[in-house]
Amino acid sequence: MNTRYPLLSGIKQPDDLKRIPIDSLPALAAEIRRMIINVVSENGGHLASNLGAVELTIALHRVFNSPIDKIIWDVGHQAYTHKLLTGRMKSFPTLRKLNGISGFPKRTESPHDILDAGHASTSISAALGILVGQKLNGADGSVIAVIGDGALTGGLAFEGLNHAGHLNKELIIVLNDNTMSISPNVGALSSYLSQITATKLYQGIKRGFSQIILKMPLFGKILFDFLFRLKKGIKAFLFHESIFSDLGFEYIGPIDGHNIRLMIKVFNQVRHIREKPIVVHIKTRKGKGYSHAEGDPAGYHGVSAFSIVNGKVEKKGNMTFTEAFSDSIARLGAENGRIIAITAAMKIGTGLSTFQTKYPDRFFDVGITEQHALTFAAGLALSGHRPVVAIYSTFMQRAVDQFIHDVALQKLPVIVMMDRSGLVGGDGETHQGIYDIPLFKAIPGITYLAPASKAEIDLMLRYALSLNEPVLIRYPKALCMPDSASLESPIEKGKGVFIRRNSADILLIALGGLLNEALEASNLLSQKGILSDVYNLRFIKPIDTMFLCGHAAGYSYIVVIEDGATTGGIGESIQSVIESAGMKKPFRKLGVPEIFPGQGTREELISQCGIDSEGIAEAVEEMLESSGKLRIVKTAAEGVKE
Repeated sequence: MNTRYPLLSGIKQPDDLKRIPIDSLPALAAEIRRMIINVVSENGGHLASNLGAVELTIALHRVFNSPIDKIIWDVGHQAYTHKLLTGRMKSFPTLRKLNGISGFPKRTESPHDILDAGHASTSISAALGILVGQKLNGADGSVIAVIGDGALTGGLAFEGLNHAGHLNKELIIVLNDNTMSISPNVGALSSYLSQITATKLYQGIKRGFSQIILKMPLFGKILFDFLFRLKKGIKAFLFHESIFSDLGFEYIGPIDGHNIRLMIKVFNQVRHIREKPIVVHIKTRKGKGYSHAEGDPAGYHGVSAFSIVNGKVEKKGNMTFTEAFSDSIARLGAENGRIIAITAAMKIGTGLSTFQTKYPDRFFDVGITEQHALTFAAGLALSGHRPVVAIYSTFMQRAVDQFIHDVALQKLPVIVMMDRSGLVGGDGETHQGIYDIPLFKAIPGITYLAPASKAEIDLMLRYALSLNEPVLIRYPKALCMPDSASLESPIEKGKGVFIRRNSADILLIALGGLLNEALEASNLLSQKGILSDVYNLRFIKPIDTMFLCGHAAGYSYIVVIEDGATTGGIGESIQSVIESAGMKKPFRKLGVPEIFPGQGTREELISQCGIDSEGIAEAVEEMLESSGKLRIVKTAAEGVKE
């Protein structure tokens, strides 16, 4: 037995939880919180959301029989307790590390993880599909979707709700509500009524009475409809019935989400309801059990390693790209009153907190609705404003159609700042920002940029505001490289800038977030007598092909390094341009291969893909070796050095 976690260490599978005395469950919750805080303080991760869902998760696993009963976690950023209760306590210290367990549900990790998750609002649709599939297969088992009030803002969640209400299957939706104000009907009476309506006796009487009324000759259907409308009207007047009831759900709650005994009682009753979807509304406190997270749940939503004692997050040197954008848009907001900042539930993550504080009337957090954010921005642009939409690259995948149909097709001056572009550490496959270039570079009439430094963030944002067309600016979750004269030079349409120029035979063309790696690779090569020039591409689209080809013509070997998928990436575009100009020369495209990269630090993932400085240098040497010119190039370079 682990003396620090005596109850938790005895749980290998959810069945073990059922043997713990109910009076000991609050002590188990305290152990779980202690472990989550300890591990996240070392590894980083989603803290506040997980601390708020501890008792809820205990109650679910106490009542339901996973994996026969299937629990679907929306987003999955609140599933740490679920992992601890399903046999992963020993591996929990590897959370979010390379080759460790994921910070999100992952099917390859456990049979209790039913759906790989990471993006919001998917649980209801997936759970409904699983439930219907089970019924078609003749299989038993409850299906429970656990969704937060934030994820419920997403349109996909409402599509799932609408279909579930129409199908009238016994889908169980647990609404984990941790931000809404408590309505007047919360309290002893509400809890009592919720428990009454959830009982098998109540549901049985309700079904029996309905059948008797419907069987009455002539007036049965009319009377049933009248009584149904009367009941709805009375409940709406007295108890403020919710949208769920209007969609055909049995609505239960709100219920105290930190009262384990009460939740166990309600879930035991709910699991027996048949032929009707149910919403159980649970009220929880985000960050519960850790004062710093309770006081600042948004700041401790997704957090880097931090000190448990004072809650301070570890700060690395230099400025991040997100911080650079934050500074730039705050300054530009003072210069241009038409700038509107928009984000989709990521105010802190995208660096818009300062802008919101300074210009609250020009800031909009639209919730987890990336599609709406883009079309909302289109409407603002049509009204003469200059909307700047800050969204993570992985979440922009959800708004591709809106960008094409509502922004690009209309030729509207909407600026999209794509944070977390490229390889993203920690969060794994669902959060990699490696697909935006293949998704967007073929769209006509847009400008697409990739900064490498703080100065370039500001230059490119100002350049974007000078244009009257859609602009995308992508940058990684990483530190900016130091500024230099080249990086501070003005932006010229379609043209990049040389960062290093030795009149060498090898040209390294780097995009944005990997420019520093290209420079370091050039240094490594020079130590071996191999000289190379480094070109900062700046533009993904448009590319001044005459300018690029004019420079490329002077090199025998060309290597393109990009922080994204090589299939459909910028390397393919540049190779096509050069070959179309009649230049046949050795060419290498370095980037992310056709895989879903997992978790690890950004540095580890870059190394795995061979686009760190060592990997780039090795690729250049292999290219020279395969062409039989490695020795010749080294000799020539040594002659230049002399």
